[in-house]
Amino acid sequence: MLVFYWFLKRVVAGPILRILFRPWVRGLDNLPSDGPAIIAGNHNHFMDSIFVPLLAPRPVVYLAKKDYFTGRGLKGAVTRWFFKLNNQLPMDRAGGSGSQASLESGLKVLREGNSLGIYPEGTRSPDGKLYRGRTGIARLVLESGAPVIPVAIIGTDQIQPPGRLIPKFRRVGIVFGSAMDFSKYEGLPTDRFLLRSVTDEIMYEILRLSGQEYVDKYASTVKTKLLTSSKPKKAEDRKPEDEKPQGSTGAKDDQAQSETD
Repeated sequence: MLVFYWFLKRVVAGPILRILFRPWVRGLDNLPSDGPAIIAGNHNHFMDSIFVPLLAPRPVVYLAKKDYFTGRGLKGAVTRWFFKLNNQLPMDRAGGSGSQASLESGLKVLREGNSLGIYPEGTRSPDGKLYRGRTGIARLVLESGAPVIPVAIIGTDQIQPPGRLIPKFRRVGIVFGSAMDFSKYEGLPTDRFLLRSVTDEIMYEILRLSGQEYVDKYASTVKTKLLTSSKPKKAEDRKPEDEKPQGSTGAKDDQAQSETD
């Protein structure tokens, strides 16, 4: 499988991607040549998981959402085959035992001395901004002891903006930051305060490298709200104010407004 990975990178997909997107890279010296490492970056497009391994001098194993591995039919089989051969592992975002299994998969990659790619935001940014990180990355860091390499992925948010079907071939850049060592936290209780502190430190470095606008909310929450607001309203919700029933509802609204004030 690793042979196919290098073949795809250097012979098939790699040369084509370099011609179409003319990617540039900085900070390659910050990547350790061997041993475990966590590559933590911002996430704007599904091709982020292609450009980072393309420009990194060593293989990067990514945790990808499990939907890519469970599709049906020919498309599902091709997608599953592509992601597996590109060193990507399924990740469960639902929480509970599924997320614990994903964590164990990531730890296994690191224990074997490999580099693991992860997006602390947990999902793609809906608008090119950087969102609050999920603490799963902190668990990986504290349990593995592996250094974190923050990475800024620049320009992929412009490849296929919302509403655009055909991708634009524009330059993409990757900036690898200096390694972050969290051994200072060794031996401390792994509570939610420590997990949040480690996660925020990593997100700050990604922010510094990428220059993105930061939003202190989870990207998944914002995406859900955007999806809800884009749905057509019911007919009764679109009635003018003077057609809506008056009385007790108005009193309740006044009470709610008072409580809000």
